[in-house]
Parts: sequence; structure tokens; C-alpha cells
Amino acid sequence: MIIGGSASQKLAADIANILNEKLGNLEIKKFPDGEKYIRFNDDIEDEITIVQSTGYPQDENLIELFLIAKNLKSLGCKKVRAVIPYLAYSRQDKRFKKGEAISISIIANLIESSGIDEVITVNLHEEKIVEFFNIPVKNLSAMPLLAEYFKDIVNNPIVVAPDEGALQHAKEVAKILDCEYDYLKKKRISPDKVSTEIKEINVKNKDVILVDDIISTGGTIINASKILKNEKAKNIFVGCVHPVLVGDALMKIYLSGVKEIVGTDTLSSPISKVSVAPLLANTLK
Repeated sequence: MIIGGSASQKLAADIANILNEKLGNLEIKKFPDGEKYIRFNDDIEDEITIVQSTGYPQDENLIELFLIAKNLKSLGCKKVRAVIPYLAYSRQDKRFKKGEAISISIIANLIESSGIDEVITVNLHEEKIVEFFNIPVKNLSAMPLLAEYFKDIVNNPIVVAPDEGALQHAKEVAKILDCEYDYLKKKRISPDKVSTEIKEINVKNKDVILVDDIISTGGTIINASKILKNEKAKNIFVGCVHPVLVGDALMKIYLSGVKEIVGTDTLSSPISKVSVAPLLANTLK
């Protein structure tokens, strides 16, 4: 049985349809003071999969996930699997400054304490995040799905990562598109400001696909786009797995000269054109 939390109801339904599995009847509402009410309206099965992304509002979606999982276990479900397409707090995986919380470590403990036996997620910001868990974690990549999308609309592109950290993503997409790939050198000045410099790549009169795992404020992509425009790139396309898109990030990216921005439905957004449902369904199968 597949259950969809508030943040991923359509994705859960799509996965259930692909697998020809029952979509569980879960009642979710809020009390007047904002607290969540959870009720499961089906017979309990031995194994149930919850699909719940944890984008904004992160804390609310996480609490809902914990309530659903703990409730299922207390009702007699023997194995609860959580599909968390976007895992909140995964960028806070170490102490950058003295006294900071290692947030993902705390979230991992809470996930385990809620009774979840296994986690399936998509493109964690760092692979090492799985080490914070004492339960099995499968970290899938949606980059091939983005590559297939671009295959039909871009001819002979160059795939570029906006920084060295995203180079593996660019390599993964370029392999499917059978084209060149490279990265730009990025220097972070502050949490919301970056400086990007050109590396040794020639993008003149070429279509370029910028790929990254997350677009939040859009600062990294905007800087990269401007540099590629200065280098006479023909058209710039952007692909990301998790379209967080804080504030007016989308508009700012388009204003930087980008032709099209594509994300997946790990998070609901105006650019969530690529579905991870087949990827998740195949893994659950």
C-alpha cells in the first residue's frame, strides 16, 4: 500500500498507479491552533510506504511524516518505508561555525525514532548523509530523467556544472546526451552571495545545459548564466532535481538570460516538468 502525505499526494498516486498498488486513505487536517490531525482510514497491511517530501514548510512536513509513521506502527504495521523525495536539512551536515547544530543528524534520529524502517530519497546534497542513519537509505539519482528531457529539445549541447561540487551531475547527464561537460569555479562570499569564474571551456555559439541538484535562491545559477552569456553561449537551459525556488528566484534566473528551467516533482513548483514517479516505482518494485 502507498500513502501520500500532504506534500506529495499526486506523486504518491502516480507511484501507486505505476505499481498497480492500493493508494491508502489517509485523513489529514489541522486543528484551529495549527496542529496536525492524522487518521488512517484503511485496514492495516504488513508493509506500507509513505510518500512525503519535506520542502517548505519543512518542519510541518517533517512532523506530519513522523505522525503518520508512528501511527502506522502503533496500529500494527510491521514495516514502514518512507519515500522522501526531498530531504530537508540535508545541507547542514557539519558544523561550519562553533556551536551550530548538525541538523541532518538530528533529523535522521527523529526519522528512526518515528518507526520508519527504510528511507528512499532522491539526490541527497552529499552522499555521506546516508552515514547519519542506522537504517537502510537508498539515494537515487534523477539526473538521467533530466537528461532524457533535454535529449528531445537540445542538439549537441555542452553540459556545465555551476561549481565543482555539481560536476558529477554534469558528467551523468553528459554521458546520456553523449556530449562534452565541464564546470565553473565558484567562490562563496556569503550564504546568499557567490562569485563564479570561467574555467577552460569554449561555449561560443553552443547550447549549454546548466545542471545542479538544488536551486534555492538561484544565486549560483544566475552567476553561471551571466558568465556563459559573456562567453557567447547560444542558448542556456537549466535543469535541477529539487526546485526549492525561494522568493523570486525563478524570475531572476530568467532575467539572467536562461531560455528554459526544468525541475522534477520531488517538490511541487511551476517548473516541475519531469516526474520521479517511474524512478521511485521501479525501486519499490
